[in-house]
Amino acid sequence: MGLTHFDEKGNAVMVDVTDKAITEREAVAGGRIRVNRKVYEAVENGTAKKGDVFGVARVAGIMAVKQTANLIPLCHVLPITKVGIEFFMYPESLEIEAVCTVKVTGKTGVEMEALTGVSTALLTVYDMCKAMDKGMTIRDIRLVRKSGGKSGNYERQL
Repeated sequence: MGLTHFDEKGNAVMVDVTDKAITEREAVAGGRIRVNRKVYEAVENGTAKKGDVFGVARVAGIMAVKQTANLIPLCHVLPITKVGIEFFMYPESLEIEAVCTVKVTGKTGVEMEALTGVSTALLTVYDMCKAMDKGMTIRDIRLVRKSGGKSGNYERQL
């Protein structure tokens, strides 16, 4: 399969989805941020000076999903039907995982929206906690699974 975002002359183009079927589509993306113990405990105990880290990061991720077409040049504007962002804490590695699930009924998938949502949620965790730890590391941002559309289902293999 060739690259879909280039025409025969090599120019960048938005993919023409005019003739594609409208189907239910879902994408799930995940990523992690490694923090120091002080940040981990502040987030876990709800004592971060800037407030509810997960609440703000969740809203930021949702807002980012809805703005993906404004951030990624060749993405389509989509009628998003659901966005969910969950957080999981791993005390043994001092990591916080964000998982973003996005749904749409449309002609193109929502992988970029899920990846944008999880990235922004993790960046917001960094922003809210940077006074305690400037060395936080965001990593492993990836598509976990997707369903719907012409290419069918995908599930990341470990």
